Amino acid sequence: MNRQDVERIITSYLKPIFGFALKKCKNVQDAEDLSQEILARAFRAFLIREDIRDMGKFIWTVAHNTLSNYYRDAAKSMVGISIEEAAEWLEAPSAEENEIEQTEILRRLQSEIAYLSKMQRKIVIAYYFENRKQTEIAQQLGIPLGTVKWHLFEAKKELKRGMDTMRKASELKFHPIQFHSYGITGAVGTKSLDEFFRSALSQNICYCVRNTKKTVNEIAEDLGVSPVYVENEAEFLEQYGFLRMEKDKYIANFIIEEMSTELLNLQNEMYKQAAELFANDVYEELISSGILEDPDIRCGQAGCLSAPIRPSRRDYNFLLWTLIPYIAARSGEKQRENSISWEEVAIVRPDGAHNIFRASVLSNDAKPPEEYTHMEHWYGPIWRNDGKRILWKIDSDWSGREVPRDFRYEEEARQILSLYEKEQTEPLTKEEYAWLSEHGCVKINEGQDGSFRAVWSILVLATKEVQDRLLAVGNHARERHRDEFVALLASYAERVMQSVPTHLKKVKEYELQSVFQSDGWFLLHCLLVLLHNGKLEEPNPSQRKSLMIVVTHE
Repeated sequence: MNRQDVERIITSYLKPIFGFALKKCKNVQDAEDLSQEILARAFRAFLIREDIRDMGKFIWTVAHNTLSNYYRDAAKSMVGISIEEAAEWLEAPSAEENEIEQTEILRRLQSEIAYLSKMQRKIVIAYYFENRKQTEIAQQLGIPLGTVKWHLFEAKKELKRGMDTMRKASELKFHPIQFHSYGITGAVGTKSLDEFFRSALSQNICYCVRNTKKTVNEIAEDLGVSPVYVENEAEFLEQYGFLRMEKDKYIANFIIEEMSTELLNLQNEMYKQAAELFANDVYEELISSGILEDPDIRCGQAGCLSAPIRPSRRDYNFLLWTLIPYIAARSGEKQRENSISWEEVAIVRPDGAHNIFRASVLSNDAKPPEEYTHMEHWYGPIWRNDGKRILWKIDSDWSGREVPRDFRYEEEARQILSLYEKEQTEPLTKEEYAWLSEHGCVKINEGQDGSFRAVWSILVLATKEVQDRLLAVGNHARERHRDEFVALLASYAERVMQSVPTHLKKVKEYELQSVFQSDGWFLLHCLLVLLHNGKLEEPNPSQRKSLMIVVTHE
């Protein structure tokens, strides 16, 4: 084809080709370069080839092939470093390895960008990938132009250092941990714990820094993931108080107990021995003292109803299922040595929570005692105070209730107390009684004529006096076995404190103050002791929803 005809054809495609390039490139300058390259290649081909039948089809084929080369060349110039320059940082590949080696170099170079600091990443991406001017980047980020230039210089040094180093992941990359259990002491907020620790990443980030402060990059290297993911997750956990930052390093702000078979058995034996001393004494005094017949202990489920309703035989078994853990949790408060206060160790979180969080991890070869399985469904004890009365509650294997485990419990408890208070002065609606029945708080007897009668099936301690009498039973048992409790706790405390980081020792010391009191392990073992020796029987199915709920005066 002669030159004049080629020039005429190329001229007719100037605008369409430039429009094509402008859509595919990030800026006008690159579009101009790409369109010129397309037209130059087409021009040369038209001059030397005589077999081109469809000029339009041919020129667009050239355009797409040139665009593919453009994208490939752009990929080979990550953050302004050519593939050839990057290759010089590594061992030189042999002739046969060129293509594979270049791909691997690119992969590693892209990976290293993630290890830059957040500021460096922003600047590198804006400058090299978005082709923005340094002055524009400085203005958007609100930093001096000199700082942008310094970060670009440091980023290139960091990339070279990273390419020179073979990053090594820790055992957590191949064998990530999983929290066996976690829970709180205190009040939940509007977020459930599962929102914070639903993923393996969040759990392993915290575990990675349970004892040692680490930077985001160090955590990422341990876990074998991109620092970008660690960075966002760590910021979220730090915002809610589960991590704390010291300079540029994170450390866990809660205790993660690593439970071995030896430690599990030590813990279990301690609680078992203490529960045998306490629960048997409390049981015997409750039965022998006649306090269970007190009319101020009210419970429709157990046949304990106030006048003028005709009293029936009291179900001691049902009463004891609730009263034993209640007395264990509430007694001894004045005897307890509170050298560390709640305010010193509890964390106020942005969602309104005010609590102490803890988690446990089982070692790979750990064999938990048989009793350990009951704790998987244990939740509480939980208190809810409305200024007049207190709702006290435990959920367990025996209660048969769905465990909310989030802020829904607060609303549920508030509703129960509100309806109880309302019923003291006026009847509730059928809908309100139905809701209480669904939650195990009342029993409803319907007549054939459509009438119904509702009685509270949870335990109600109607006066402060009867509450004090019950707690005195627990105080007597504690006084009798004070020395045994001290000795049992001492050996366990010495062992467990060895693994607690320095900045969390006060938190653990606070928790140890509550051992053999409101501690769920102690309450569980009190019930198990009485079950195993036949003093308690399993509650019948109709009682389960009402079990271990108490309403008392404040």
